[in-house]
Amino acid sequence: MFIFNPKTNLIERRETEYPLQDVDKPNLYDNLYSYDEVPKIAFNHRLVPMDTPDKIWITDTTFRDGQQSREPYTVEQILHIYKKLHKLGGPNGIIKQSEFFVYSKKDQEAVYKCLEQDYRCPEVTTWIRANKNDFELVKSIGIKETGILVSCSDYHIFYKMNMKRSQIIDYYLSIIKECIECGIKPRCHFEDITRADFYGFVVPFASELMKLSDETGVPIKIRACDTMGYGVTFPGTVLPRSVAGIIYGLHHHAGVPQEMLEWHGHNDFYRSVINASTAWLYGCCGVNCSLFGIGERTGNTPLEAMVMEYAQLRGTLDGMDTTVITELAEYFEKEIGYNIPPMTPFVGADFNTTRAGIHADGILKNEEIYNIFNTDLLLNRPVKVAVSKTSGLAGVAHWINSYFGYKGDERIDKKHPVVEKIKKWVDSEYEAGRVTAISDKELAKLANVEMEKYINSNESNDEGESYDAE
Repeated sequence: MFIFNPKTNLIERRETEYPLQDVDKPNLYDNLYSYDEVPKIAFNHRLVPMDTPDKIWITDTTFRDGQQSREPYTVEQILHIYKKLHKLGGPNGIIKQSEFFVYSKKDQEAVYKCLEQDYRCPEVTTWIRANKNDFELVKSIGIKETGILVSCSDYHIFYKMNMKRSQIIDYYLSIIKECIECGIKPRCHFEDITRADFYGFVVPFASELMKLSDETGVPIKIRACDTMGYGVTFPGTVLPRSVAGIIYGLHHHAGVPQEMLEWHGHNDFYRSVINASTAWLYGCCGVNCSLFGIGERTGNTPLEAMVMEYAQLRGTLDGMDTTVITELAEYFEKEIGYNIPPMTPFVGADFNTTRAGIHADGILKNEEIYNIFNTDLLLNRPVKVAVSKTSGLAGVAHWINSYFGYKGDERIDKKHPVVEKIKKWVDSEYEAGRVTAISDKELAKLANVEMEKYINSNESNDEGESYDAE
């Protein structure tokens, strides 16, 4: 079939028929996924074009996948976080949706509280068990869209569901039709897509869903779930591991509109962020994330990371308020008790902290030399210097300026007597055998004492007293 593509202004061939391959034995891709070996990345050198949508956005799973790996949030915590997500997403609603459980009374209360805010974005959606009772429950609450699990690899079809491919498609279609009959838009979660037979099952199933959407007039969203984090972004990699190939194939071969495509990734092989960005670049409008990457096993794609990826790809934040990222990190640590690893980008205590003396000297002269961007402006996080045996006078001076919030003419340089005094004490600590960095608490105590002595000595100069920097 040949069609004219108004986006490329070219006549293109579109494959319209990929029949279901109803195999008797599961295709487990043993050549890629031998259980006793590290998974292999294979290449066939077939390239697909980038096809970035006109609009891209973020969706949130903090209250669904993000709750599967930790103790549940309280209703008050969910409402607070939801409000912050609304503020972070900005007036253009870049954080488009947030999904919730509705199993328990507490889950339902949280959903009602969030719906009462009457925000356009993030839209409240759900994730439910695929049965009519749950569909009716979602409808009664007033939810317009829900996620439905439709596992698509033969690992799940044969071993978890104990069915054949033709049987599972009929089963899934019957559930999705029930959802539509209840007046709910379905979002089909193609679980384990990076181990699924792409042309033998995924494309035929997605094509059936698009036919159902055409028949009913109800949009059906497809979430491509890299459940085990196997997706890769290298050009020319084979399916089912190729993120670009998956997104291209769902759009080009199965006819799924870009705005109906969403990527959901996990971080088992440290690829969640680059996989999500690649999904955007190759035609997927939505990427599904959780705050700080909290989720099953190694976690999901961190939402704050994709805010920064969006800004880098688009050249603008489009109204997103990135200072909310810091507010959320502080809330998680202080109110929820979640421990964010200190070196976590954008939110960890030490993400913009330098320890090397030569780096500290550069930051003191111009912080752009060693800071990734204006973290004070964009994240309300001034650049920090940790004081250790390699920090030098410049590191101590920067720490004092940062800790006490000295600005402009208030700032002190590395020749200040208090800096020299503290540096002398730091040196003595390491000469005595210390191996750890000096804590902020220790430095603050010493700095307060020395600054008070220095100020008092200046006020007493007329009496002949002077501050001893030695």
